[in-house]
Parts: sequence; C-alpha cells; structure tokens
Amino acid sequence: MAISTLPGSGEHHEADEIVAEINVTPLTDIFLVLLIIFMVTTTAVQQEGKNIDLPSADIAEKTTPKGVTVEIDKVGRLKVNDTITAEADLAEALRRAVQAAEDKVVVLRGDKRVPLGQAVQILDLAQKAGAEGIAISTQQPAL
Repeated sequence: MAISTLPGSGEHHEADEIVAEINVTPLTDIFLVLLIIFMVTTTAVQQEGKNIDLPSADIAEKTTPKGVTVEIDKVGRLKVNDTITAEADLAEALRRAVQAAEDKVVVLRGDKRVPLGQAVQILDLAQKAGAEGIAISTQQPAL
C-alpha cells in the first residue's frame, strides 16, 4: 500500500496542486466566429449601398411643394422645377430657384435606380444654394 500525505503536511506533490488558469480557447473561438460574421455582413452592406433604391413609404402625405423640386430619372437627366438642367449648371439653377421660391425647401424626386451618392450630392448642392430644408419624395407601394 502506498502512503499518501495530507495537504499542508509539508510535502508537495505536483498532482496535488490546484490549477487555477482560465481556459481561453473557447473564448478565442467565439471571437473568431464573431469576426467572421462581421466581415461577411460588412461586405454585404457595402455592396448593397453602392446602388440603393429610394424606398416607398406606407404612410405618405400628398402635398404640393411650394419650394423647389429637383427630378432625376434613371438615365441621369435633371430637372429643376420642370426645367431641364445640365449637371454642370445644377448649382446655379438651384441657387436661382431657391431664391425665387416661397418656401426654402428642396424636394428630390428620384428614380429608384438613382445611386445614393448622386442623390446626396444633389441635396448637398441644395443646402449650399440656401435651402433651409430638404426632402425626398416617395410614393405609396402598389397593393
């Protein structure tokens, strides 16, 4: 029979010691899975945002704007208050239209296929032209 000693009796065996370490392997696995999920979703969001369609709205008010209306169709033709305008002349046309408008609001009526970057550029030019408010025109979805 083997004789064993009690803990604290002065003799220490390696098998008798308590290991007080945290196993970080499962934690590392979780972090790696989360990293992969974020990488995949970020790629999907970037690709989706390159050519975003303007959404339709279930609740939309039918209002006749007293401000400036900027229209852009799917091929990129611009109209400021129903007057065809070249892209190079847009800033000046917006400045004149905003100064002459009763309300200093610019409403963007864009086709669904207009890239978000172009819509933002038009609204940015509208603010630089003196618009106090900007809006995006929507339509109710077809039932």
